[in-house]
Amino acid sequence: MPAHASKASRRLLAACLAITASSSFIAAPAGAEEPPLVTTDDRQDSFYCAERRLGYWFYCARPKPLEHDKAVQAPVVSATSQLDAVTAELRELKARAIMEPTPANVTAYIRFQREQLDRASLFSDVWQRAIWQDPDLDYTLQRPVSTLGKRQWQDARGAERNAVMAHLSERYGLFYFFAQSCGACEVMSPIVQSVATTWHITVRAISTDGGPSRHFPTYTVETNQRSRMGLEPKITPAVVLWDAAKGQAIPIGYGVMSADELQDRIYLLTSKEAGRDY
Repeated sequence: MPAHASKASRRLLAACLAITASSSFIAAPAGAEEPPLVTTDDRQDSFYCAERRLGYWFYCARPKPLEHDKAVQAPVVSATSQLDAVTAELRELKARAIMEPTPANVTAYIRFQREQLDRASLFSDVWQRAIWQDPDLDYTLQRPVSTLGKRQWQDARGAERNAVMAHLSERYGLFYFFAQSCGACEVMSPIVQSVATTWHITVRAISTDGGPSRHFPTYTVETNQRSRMGLEPKITPAVVLWDAAKGQAIPIGYGVMSADELQDRIYLLTSKEAGRDY
């Protein structure tokens, strides 16, 4: 290249650089408002856009990310609705298998039924594990079901009951209603006599038909006592506990009871509030 051409090219390049340094490379169209400069926290954007003032046609602001259309959320189906649907499906498959017992219908019912049995088995397994790990949920700690645990519980319960029965006569007595013509009374009378003798409880035997009792020779004939106590007047035998402190009758039971059951009822009705022993 000739020397004078090289010098001319260098002068032209210098002129272009001078023009670029003194003004914006591309000016905004006449009458157009220059958009506000965009300043961001990003140092690179600040240098190329704010400090160098590149002009109207330079897009310095970073494009905003497009907002994705929010996915339409499916309505939440409650567990109750799901269980109802499973039950309905099971009934429908069963009915279809009965009404149209084709191999396909019967097989569909059996498969669906087994799925539900597996689900029930899983629930039962998780239930049992939850009880094992949380003593507040384990009812067998209050009422054991194993042979060894049940025996220990019964021994402790018997000792507590006996302690209550030992002091029962200090406050309570027994009314025993019987009839000479009552076959069940012949079975119940010696049981009542044995329990009363064991715990030194006073028994007032009352004959509802005026007949005697060989177990309670010092009986009295009824004069409307059961009605005044609010008892069923036609059922014998009947055992009633009398609370001398409150002057209140506490029905224990009607018919034949074993000695153990009779003592259990007396123990519960005199020492346990309803709902505290179940």
